[in-house]
Amino acid sequence: MLSVALSTLRARWVTFVGSFVALALGVALIAVMGLSLASSLNAPDGKPERFAAAPVVVKGADTLRVPTANGVRVRKLAQPRAVPAGAVAKLKKLGTVVEDRSFAVRARGGPGDLVGHPWSTAAFAPYEIDAGRAPRAADEVVVSGDWAKPGERVRTDRGTVRVVGTVRVVGTGRVGATGRVVVTGRVVATGRTGATERVGATGRVSGAVARRGFENAVFYADERAAALSPRSVQLVVDADAAAVREAVRGSTGVQVLTGDARRHADADPDRDSEALTAMNAMFGTAGGVTGFVSVFVVASTFAFAVAQRRREFGLLRTAGATPGQIRRMVLAEALVVGVLASATGCVLGAYGAPRLAARMVDGGLAPGWFTIGDATWPYHLAFWTGLFVALCGVVAASWRAGRTAPVQALGEASVDTRAMTRGRRLSGLVLLATAAVTLVLALVGDPGELLHRKTYVSRPMLLITAVALLAPVVVRPLTRLIAWLPARLPGAGGMLVRENAAAGVRRTAAIAAPVLVTVALAGSLLGATATLNEAKADETRRQTAAAFVVTPASGAGFDAATLRGLREVSGAEVSATASSAVYVLEDGVSLAKSEARAADPGPLAATTRLPVEAGRTSDLDDDSLIVNREWQRHTVGQRVWVWLGDGTRKSLRIAAVMTTGTGDNGVYVTSRNAPGATVDRVDVALAAGADAHAVAAALRAAVDSSGGQVLTKDQWVRASHPETNRTTRLGLLLVLGIALLYTGISLANTMVMATSDRVRDLAVLRLAGATRWQVLRLVGAEALTVVAVGGVLGLLVAGLNLLGMWSALGLLSAPTTIEIPWTAVGAVLGACAVTAVVWSVIPAALALRRRAVELSGVRE
Repeated sequence: MLSVALSTLRARWVTFVGSFVALALGVALIAVMGLSLASSLNAPDGKPERFAAAPVVVKGADTLRVPTANGVRVRKLAQPRAVPAGAVAKLKKLGTVVEDRSFAVRARGGPGDLVGHPWSTAAFAPYEIDAGRAPRAADEVVVSGDWAKPGERVRTDRGTVRVVGTVRVVGTGRVGATGRVVVTGRVVATGRTGATERVGATGRVSGAVARRGFENAVFYADERAAALSPRSVQLVVDADAAAVREAVRGSTGVQVLTGDARRHADADPDRDSEALTAMNAMFGTAGGVTGFVSVFVVASTFAFAVAQRRREFGLLRTAGATPGQIRRMVLAEALVVGVLASATGCVLGAYGAPRLAARMVDGGLAPGWFTIGDATWPYHLAFWTGLFVALCGVVAASWRAGRTAPVQALGEASVDTRAMTRGRRLSGLVLLATAAVTLVLALVGDPGELLHRKTYVSRPMLLITAVALLAPVVVRPLTRLIAWLPARLPGAGGMLVRENAAAGVRRTAAIAAPVLVTVALAGSLLGATATLNEAKADETRRQTAAAFVVTPASGAGFDAATLRGLREVSGAEVSATASSAVYVLEDGVSLAKSEARAADPGPLAATTRLPVEAGRTSDLDDDSLIVNREWQRHTVGQRVWVWLGDGTRKSLRIAAVMTTGTGDNGVYVTSRNAPGATVDRVDVALAAGADAHAVAAALRAAVDSSGGQVLTKDQWVRASHPETNRTTRLGLLLVLGIALLYTGISLANTMVMATSDRVRDLAVLRLAGATRWQVLRLVGAEALTVVAVGGVLGLLVAGLNLLGMWSALGLLSAPTTIEIPWTAVGAVLGACAVTAVVWSVIPAALALRRRAVELSGVRE
């Protein structure tokens, strides 16, 4: 049978080329995702940046470490502690101690990430002055970067910055490289709001330093930096490390950093590992979805390729071939195609993975050093998966072909009378029931689980497979419904489109399958994020009772003077809140962190409508907190042991319990239970009889010197409308982009295969009097009809998935509307329609170049 199989491969090369391309691309996708995932599993040890030349860095406690029966649990503190004064006094006896400070700096025309430091810390990077001198007075700074130009006016919220002098850029570089920027001259600059240095007074750029890739720095005289940022959580000691450790012994949580460990004193020491963690999740999700798409499309393509050859199998059975021989022949064909296509896919994957990695680096999703490693397991996974899918894709069809009697096979050759087998029907129903049962269990048990990314990414796959398996049941009635109006139009074209698509159930289902996958994924994934974001926005709108919301400049906190001015505004009831955190040990082994807002109870109740289901907001005091239902203990009046944002352990009473909502209903504590937290939001309610315009003007005057922003409630809701984070959004776009590309190629393959199998049908139409253009229009209309079938089925899957999320949000007291991404779905359908029409009309046009009589005599 192997010789017969090879002969068949030569004779039906169009069919097998389509299967080969689909499988090779599927294997390539799996290999690319596998190689990318394998390369993102481990990050190299980071190196110190700001303190690369520092002898010893002493850092205050910035983690909470809680011993449990299963080991020590560690969490980052929301408010790190400073090094104790007693320890600092001991350290000063050992050698020179330099306190480090970091604070935001704003200047119109400058980088948005300017950060200020004391000049004495510049030597630890090390920075070197290229021109000018070190800052000596409070109005002098040394800068890095090329944002200041000679004579340029830099407009800010108040006043104007004018740089007078020369700026000479003698080098540029990427992250980690060293460019040299020289700035000299005078800047009319510097005023202060909280921890943010703003333009408003007079400052002088007294020099410039070599630019470092990890930050855009502005250095002040030490006394000025201490005034701008009084709190210091780390310091550099010029002394023996052993002596330093002895001096801080007994100081809880204080760290002594030397060598590569000094990187933990940098602003974001874990950014590379966090980026890789995000990449792992993204590649894992992308790999799972693209793997599913490729397996789904390849299996569908191979099954259709076998189904096309029913007449051929009937002839072989008539000639005496046994069912076993036919099965072995089909499996041998699949084996040959599978081995060649899988090997080709691995080669394509090796070519594509480095290019994907480069795009990830260029897009800022991966660290600059990220490259594809030398792991081999992704090639094995991709190759054997491809071969397994190729064999599985033909098993069911070959089994049915082998069981069919010769006369039945010949009789079934032109019309699909039994496209739905018992096994396919049973499998589809089982998967559909599984999807329904798991949805009900999730809604009854933990509705919040349906809001997690892993859930709303994986659930569509189950429904897609179920609907695809059951598609032959609905293809015929759905096709007749879609083509109902065209069939009523004058002429026979509409009727022929309807009957051809309805008669070729297998062909219609195979072509609709890739469209179904892509539309369902686009609608489900983008719709889920849009629906969840809209629910969060609705939640914010319902919970905000304030007439105005005041936010600080550049994300910095409010200083005491600004807060005092806001509280003195006549007719305004001010609620100042700060971001913090609360930690609780659950089940004795899990240290859970909850985002917390610190507020005064009275103003909080006046400006916020918390979704309280038990207790009262006004009951909050220094001995209590407000929690949500996600907490293991959430009974009003119950006492719980918690750790505050700075790691202080305290027993607090539960004053009220909120609904879970979308997951953003955190914890509320009083300001006394959030030590070190800076006020970063002020809600303002109007007193009885107060004039809104007058209050708004007074609020703006109170924050004018600090650069704060006064927003109305509606403006605040719009400004705080949640957006999908960049990594998640790009990950979803990567998944959908790959799926769409693969779908387009697979759709083109399937259309070429299907059209080449209908050469005789097209010839009959030509012999019946149809012109060449009429036949081509008919072929194009059939392609559009089939795409419409796939689109409807895809929208059905997306709608069912979004309905589940909508139900979960309702149960979580966060009702919203279902958001379907019509623009994205329309774009996907349009791309599929264009692809289907082009790749059905082109082979048909090429076939119609021959005489109709010759085409009608073509033997299959």
